[in-house]
Amino acid sequence: METITEAKPLFTGKALLALVLPLVAEQILGLTVGLADSVMVSSAGEAAVSGVSLVDSVNILLINVFSSLSTGGAVVAAHRLGEKRLEAAVRTADQLLYLVTGIALLTAIFSVSANRWLLRAVFGSVEEAVMQNAVVYFYITAVSFPFLAVYNVSAALSRAMGDTKTTMFVSVLLNILNIAGNAVLILGFHAGVYGVALSTLFSRAVGAVLLYRMMKRTDRTLHYGRISLRSALRPDGRIVRSVLKIGVPTGVDGCVFQVGKILLQSLIAGLGTAAITANAIVGMVAGVAVIPASAMGIAMVTVVGQALGANEREQAKGYVKKMMGYSYLFMALLNAAIMLFAPQIAGMYRVSQATMRLAVKLIRFHSVCAVLLWPTGFSLPNALRAAMDANYTMVVSIVCMWVFRIGCSYLFVLGLDMGLSGIWAAMAVDWAVRSVLFVWRVANGKWLGHVGKE
Repeated sequence: METITEAKPLFTGKALLALVLPLVAEQILGLTVGLADSVMVSSAGEAAVSGVSLVDSVNILLINVFSSLSTGGAVVAAHRLGEKRLEAAVRTADQLLYLVTGIALLTAIFSVSANRWLLRAVFGSVEEAVMQNAVVYFYITAVSFPFLAVYNVSAALSRAMGDTKTTMFVSVLLNILNIAGNAVLILGFHAGVYGVALSTLFSRAVGAVLLYRMMKRTDRTLHYGRISLRSALRPDGRIVRSVLKIGVPTGVDGCVFQVGKILLQSLIAGLGTAAITANAIVGMVAGVAVIPASAMGIAMVTVVGQALGANEREQAKGYVKKMMGYSYLFMALLNAAIMLFAPQIAGMYRVSQATMRLAVKLIRFHSVCAVLLWPTGFSLPNALRAAMDANYTMVVSIVCMWVFRIGCSYLFVLGLDMGLSGIWAAMAVDWAVRSVLFVWRVANGKWLGHVGKE
């Protein structure tokens, strides 16, 4: 057994492996659904692929609000578990469920009522066929937001206690349901975006029910307590403040990031349907390319949070170094394969040869950048969030997104006429700057200055 400090390790090498592997599997499965969605809907034409892609960028922005709060609650719960304050951890779970589900319900109501206005405001210049598909997809997927909130909260809390197998098994089932629904509705009944959206809605509802029931089991270290409307209307101010201390900066960070990406989608929309479609393909593959580092980042919330809750700062530092090392190793292996098979991957989509060639070039470019910069740019910040240093990550993300990602995109596309390649080149600049700033923060030790100040 490997020892990180003289104190008894909170997580052995075997325990870390048991925590991370289900996360990797879950991420792969989750992205398989998205890949299956986009590949199957491509049978309905490029306008359908583009419509789904555009709406997903808006959905991610709205969903980010409650997924960020789930992360904040998971950090607080992990600290309580590290402190051995189990009753406080349960109260945190209940308050998190009330808070996030309520916000998700309001988000769904807003999205349904403002559907056409919102999409026109953001993507008004797109072709009419793309807009029609986007409207349909947005209506149906918005209904799933409350279900997704319950799922996200329950999954985040399950991971906070180190149980990643449960979320993985539920994810397996949801993938089967989603892909089966796609096959029947899209390929069988030729339902196009209706089929993709309805399959997504159904699978999210099933996932919410299953994980909620699992989190109600009192034999689990962390579980939901007595859920009632009366309790939901009387929030615990101290717990909510602790959750918001991490959740709000993380949410602002994520929202600003997604707003920036939506603005870039508007820029991409002006480049034509081929560019929109190629960008959608590369974006899907990009999600697969960062799975190892993404899984490590999620695991850091649990590992670093519990270590700092137990006042084991040296162990927390050691775990960060070890998990970052694993991130780089597995990112290199995965992305080498992606670069090698990029033509075959892009060839799964029924698109023109010009679109496929552009996608292949950008898939390879992204993989190089992902190996070098994604772990430090996006996994490492989760260690800072677990240490209650979320404000720093928020500021860095906002500055990098608006100054480097957006600024350089407009320069490269409109000034240097680089087309879609300019968007992805600006991404690389953004990642490089944020990586330097996050590594510096960890190296100087200031990221630990907020621990114990909840």
